[in-house]
Amino acid sequence: MLFNEIIYGPIHSRRLGISLGVNLMPTDHKLCSFNCIYCECGFNTPIHAPQLPARLQVKEALESRLLHMKKQNLAPDVITFSGNGEPTMHPEFLGIIQDTCSLRDTWCPSAKVAVLSNSTQLFRQDVVEALRLIDQRILKLDSAVNETMRLIDQPVNPQLTVADIVKMLQCFDGDFTLQTCFLKGEHNGKHIDNTTPEELDAWYKVVEHLNPKHIMIYVIDRATPIESLQKIDAAIMQSIADHLRSKGFSVTVSA
Repeated sequence: MLFNEIIYGPIHSRRLGISLGVNLMPTDHKLCSFNCIYCECGFNTPIHAPQLPARLQVKEALESRLLHMKKQNLAPDVITFSGNGEPTMHPEFLGIIQDTCSLRDTWCPSAKVAVLSNSTQLFRQDVVEALRLIDQRILKLDSAVNETMRLIDQPVNPQLTVADIVKMLQCFDGDFTLQTCFLKGEHNGKHIDNTTPEELDAWYKVVEHLNPKHIMIYVIDRATPIESLQKIDAAIMQSIADHLRSKGFSVTVSA
């Protein structure tokens, strides 16, 4: 499922509440530094010169939607950057975030600004600066095991390691939300399950090292490009959450 507009929704997010979405990627195909096997947007489409919305275009579209909602006495709980790929890949990401925070302050000051990111662009100082301006930095880590991370997330950079991601995440000193999708299935003849004891032990160690202020764990809830993927049982998800809470972590479970 692709989002065919720059601004979409508002929709009811099971993790964020009433969410007004912002899509900084093309409206007709996915563009991402990951190619996750569970992504509701499908797989990346190779495009030589993808067309991205300009900063002013995003600002005008967002202000128009916020004005429309205000006239209806509606307000989003959160303005969420997600869409058809990795939002932080946009070259004007910092300026767009600055505009968004200003518009939020003007039209819906109670709303939060959130970015769902796969963390791969945190080597860019402008991206880190932008993420420090917002309320909710929701950053992905689907496995602490390199082979599993590469099977699930299929990074465009095949040399990317879990250690690389962890090192970049450390720049926030725990002031972020860690997000993990738990799943199992098969892809390209290989079995995938990031809930095995070995997987969870490695993941728990990384979680304790990063010490995020909040953790979101969830299961697949929509159609995925790989049909063999299976939803993790709610009891397993609850067990993971219970373990994290016993260590003092704040956890949200969507199962």
